[in-house]
Amino acid sequence: MTRPLGAPGHMGVDYEERVDFARLRDYRLGRARAALAGSECGAFLLFDFYNIRYTTHTWIGGALGDKMIRYALLAGDRDPVLWDFGSAVKHHKAYSPWVPEENYRAGFLGFRGAVAPSVGLMRDAVAEIKSLLVEAGVADQPVGVDIVEPPFLFEMERQGLRVVDAQQLMLDARVIKSPDEITLLTQAAAMVDGVYQGIVDRLKPGIRENEVVAYANKRLYEMGSDQVEAVNAISGERCNPHPHNFTDRLVRPGDQAFFDIIHSYNGYRTCYYRTFSVGSSTPAQRDAYRQAREWMDRGIAGIRAGVGTDEVAALLPRAEDFGFGSEMEAFGLQFAHGLGLGLHERPIISRLNSMKEPMELEVGMVFALETYCPASDGYSAARIEEEIVITEHGPEVITLFPAQELFVANPY
Repeated sequence: MTRPLGAPGHMGVDYEERVDFARLRDYRLGRARAALAGSECGAFLLFDFYNIRYTTHTWIGGALGDKMIRYALLAGDRDPVLWDFGSAVKHHKAYSPWVPEENYRAGFLGFRGAVAPSVGLMRDAVAEIKSLLVEAGVADQPVGVDIVEPPFLFEMERQGLRVVDAQQLMLDARVIKSPDEITLLTQAAAMVDGVYQGIVDRLKPGIRENEVVAYANKRLYEMGSDQVEAVNAISGERCNPHPHNFTDRLVRPGDQAFFDIIHSYNGYRTCYYRTFSVGSSTPAQRDAYRQAREWMDRGIAGIRAGVGTDEVAALLPRAEDFGFGSEMEAFGLQFAHGLGLGLHERPIISRLNSMKEPMELEVGMVFALETYCPASDGYSAARIEEEIVITEHGPEVITLFPAQELFVANPY
């Protein structure tokens, strides 16, 4: 008998094997090293904070996570070097011993231009990086960079470094999840299972969309989330077209409402939609939901190792089938995206891109499949999303809050 993927809890214990974080760090750094060794690059210079976490196993989120001031260098076969913000360097030295102490360094590049490049911070940083490339014997080889501020790129070129794209290589490295990563993704989904129970208990006329968002944030942080990236809350006439945000709208009797909960547990993310009707449902709402579920089930049934992403995309409805003029206009409503440290990893499966450049699905890929169907009443809509792990035995869904039929919250 095949056991379901586990969500064992937050604590490490002596009586069960759970997430082995040392094994997780070895796996991720090994994948990044293999990507580097198989490329034309002598080094990767990483600014994408998911790539930094993947290779150095350190994290600063919140206000500093996206300011382009943290960067890591993976050069040759050497240990990664991380430049970090202020006192975080001392913290890493004290609490994150898997990187050699001397490889934790202070760095600052200017808060995305708030300190002008003319001050010389970028010039000095590139000179330091170049000296490490010389020490590693790879200064004459291209440097792979994932994302970068234009002045930093210009400075690298001015100092004689040839820059190529490393983001494609790092996304390839991250695409196959280890058992530890899959456990963390499953745990993150299990937390959202519980939040949805709380949402349906509260989903009554008079509650505002922003109150649901506040509840979801509070509950997730109480449960151990390390970042709530976004909570979409959409109800009533706002459901169609999908606005991808929340407001202070009051939920009313008979509304259709859908939510997307995006958070991370130990860095590993969810993207998890559910649709409900409030108190009662109409035939139009139920019909839209049945159609969205049919598209979802058809997509899941076609997912297995060895199948091309173009074959899965072909199972999803065309843009014209649900009221859009092109696949670009409809993008994001009927598609799948990889999940991991990032919200949108590989594979991206849609009619927009997969027919042009398909990739083969493999065991260990984890992604979220999303469907959307507008209702015939002109304003309601159904939105469903399932997170799927490709196993040796086929697809396994790890988002478990009931979604086979339209869920009526607090029926009258």
